[in-house]
Amino acid sequence: MAIANSRLIALDERGVTFRWKDYRAKGKTRHKTMTLTTDEFIRRFLLHVLPSGFHRIRHYGLLANCGRREQLAQVRKLLQVMPTDSELNGGDTDAVGQSAQPTFTCPDCGAAMIIVEILARKQPIRAPPWQRGTA
Repeated sequence: MAIANSRLIALDERGVTFRWKDYRAKGKTRHKTMTLTTDEFIRRFLLHVLPSGFHRIRHYGLLANCGRREQLAQVRKLLQVMPTDSELNGGDTDAVGQSAQPTFTCPDCGAAMIIVEILARKQPIRAPPWQRGTA
Protein backbone atom coordinates (compact mmCIF):
# COMPACT_ATOMS: atom_id res chain seq x y z
CA MET A 1 0.00 0.00 0.00
CA ALA A 2 1.37 3.42 -0.93
CA ILE A 3 0.17 6.03 1.53
CA ALA A 4 2.35 8.66 -0.17
CA ASN A 5 0.08 8.52 -3.26
CA SER A 6 -3.15 8.62 -1.22
CA ARG A 7 -5.76 11.34 -0.94
CA LEU A 8 -7.32 12.29 2.35
CA ILE A 9 -11.10 11.95 2.47
CA ALA A 10 -12.02 12.55 6.11
CA LEU A 11 -10.60 13.13 9.57
CA ASP A 12 -12.91 12.47 12.50
CA GLU A 13 -13.07 10.75 15.89
CA ARG A 14 -12.84 7.31 14.21
CA GLY A 15 -9.54 8.19 12.54
CA VAL A 16 -8.21 9.19 9.13
CA THR A 17 -10.01 7.99 5.99
CA PHE A 18 -8.03 8.08 2.76
CA ARG A 19 -8.05 6.70 -0.76
CA TRP A 20 -5.15 4.54 -1.91
CA LYS A 21 -4.20 2.62 -5.04
CA ASP A 22 -3.81 -1.16 -4.96
CA TYR A 23 -1.32 -1.88 -7.74
CA ARG A 24 -2.11 -5.62 -7.67
CA ALA A 25 -5.79 -5.08 -8.48
CA LYS A 26 -7.10 -4.19 -11.94
CA GLY A 27 -10.13 -2.22 -13.06
CA LYS A 28 -12.58 -0.47 -10.76
CA THR A 29 -11.29 -2.22 -7.63
CA ARG A 30 -7.86 -0.62 -7.98
CA HIS A 31 -8.69 2.50 -5.93
CA LYS A 32 -9.75 1.65 -2.39
CA THR A 33 -10.54 3.54 0.80
CA MET A 34 -9.22 2.77 4.26
CA THR A 35 -9.75 4.20 7.72
CA LEU A 36 -6.90 4.06 10.24
CA THR A 37 -6.44 5.52 13.69
CA THR A 38 -4.58 8.81 13.64
CA ASP A 39 -1.49 7.29 15.28
CA GLU A 40 -1.31 4.41 12.79
CA PHE A 41 -1.83 6.74 9.81
CA ILE A 42 1.00 9.03 10.94
CA ARG A 43 3.26 6.01 11.62
CA ARG A 44 2.68 4.62 8.12
CA PHE A 45 3.03 8.04 6.50
CA LEU A 46 6.35 8.73 8.23
CA LEU A 47 7.76 5.47 6.82
CA HIS A 48 7.99 7.38 3.51
CA VAL A 49 9.92 10.33 4.98
CA LEU A 50 13.72 10.15 4.88
CA PRO A 51 15.84 11.60 7.68
CA SER A 52 17.54 14.92 7.04
CA GLY A 53 20.63 14.59 4.86
CA PHE A 54 19.56 11.35 3.14
CA HIS A 55 18.80 11.02 -0.57
CA ARG A 56 16.49 8.42 -2.04
CA ILE A 57 18.19 6.23 -4.63
CA ARG A 58 16.36 3.61 -6.65
CA HIS A 59 18.01 0.96 -8.77
CA TYR A 60 16.46 -0.34 -11.95
CA GLY A 61 17.48 -2.31 -15.01
CA LEU A 62 20.47 -4.58 -14.47
CA LEU A 63 20.86 -3.49 -10.87
CA ALA A 64 17.24 -4.06 -9.87
CA ASN A 65 17.11 -6.35 -6.85
CA CYS A 66 15.02 -9.07 -8.49
CA GLY A 67 17.44 -11.07 -10.62
CA ARG A 68 20.48 -8.82 -10.15
CA ARG A 69 22.88 -11.72 -9.62
CA GLU A 70 21.70 -13.64 -12.71
CA GLN A 71 21.64 -10.55 -14.93
CA LEU A 72 25.14 -9.45 -13.95
CA ALA A 73 26.41 -12.99 -14.50
CA GLN A 74 24.90 -12.94 -18.01
CA VAL A 75 26.49 -9.53 -18.76
CA ARG A 76 29.90 -10.77 -17.56
CA LYS A 77 29.54 -13.85 -19.74
CA LEU A 78 28.70 -11.76 -22.81
CA LEU A 79 31.54 -9.33 -22.14
CA GLN A 80 33.91 -12.17 -21.22
CA VAL A 81 34.81 -10.55 -17.90
CA MET A 82 35.66 -12.56 -14.79
CA PRO A 83 33.99 -11.56 -11.50
CA THR A 84 36.20 -10.16 -8.74
CA ASP A 85 37.16 -12.24 -5.69
CA SER A 86 34.72 -10.38 -3.44
CA GLU A 87 31.85 -11.13 -5.85
CA LEU A 88 32.78 -14.82 -5.90
CA ASN A 89 32.60 -14.91 -2.08
CA GLY A 90 29.09 -13.45 -2.10
CA GLY A 91 30.21 -9.86 -1.68
CA ASP A 92 32.19 -10.54 1.54
CA THR A 93 35.55 -8.95 2.10
CA ASP A 94 38.69 -10.90 2.99
CA ALA A 95 39.13 -12.53 6.40
CA VAL A 96 41.15 -9.59 7.75
CA GLY A 97 38.32 -7.19 6.97
CA GLN A 98 35.78 -9.47 8.66
CA SER A 99 37.64 -9.68 11.98
CA ALA A 100 38.24 -5.93 12.28
CA GLN A 101 35.56 -3.90 14.03
CA PRO A 102 34.14 -1.00 11.99
CA THR A 103 35.14 2.48 13.10
CA PHE A 104 31.66 3.93 12.68
CA THR A 105 28.35 2.10 13.00
CA CYS A 106 24.86 3.28 12.07
CA PRO A 107 22.92 4.27 15.22
CA ASP A 108 19.68 2.90 13.74
CA CYS A 109 20.55 -0.49 12.22
CA GLY A 110 24.06 -1.13 13.61
CA ALA A 111 25.61 -1.74 10.17
CA ALA A 112 29.14 -0.58 9.41
CA MET A 113 29.29 2.93 7.93
CA ILE A 114 31.63 3.62 5.04
CA ILE A 115 33.61 6.87 4.91
CA VAL A 116 32.87 8.45 1.54
CA GLU A 117 34.68 11.76 1.95
CA ILE A 118 36.55 13.64 4.65
CA LEU A 119 36.10 17.39 4.70
CA ALA A 120 39.00 19.44 6.03
CA ARG A 121 38.19 22.29 8.38
CA LYS A 122 38.73 25.76 7.09
CA GLN A 123 40.61 28.33 9.10
CA PRO A 124 38.27 30.07 11.54
CA ILE A 125 37.42 33.66 10.73
CA ARG A 126 39.57 35.95 12.83
CA ALA A 127 38.25 39.15 14.20
CA PRO A 128 40.50 42.20 14.11
CA PRO A 129 42.73 42.53 17.18
CA TRP A 130 41.05 44.02 20.19
CA GLN A 131 42.23 47.55 20.77
CA ARG A 132 42.51 48.95 24.22
CA GLY A 133 41.08 52.37 24.72
CA THR A 134 43.52 55.18 25.47
CA ALA A 135 43.09 56.63 28.96
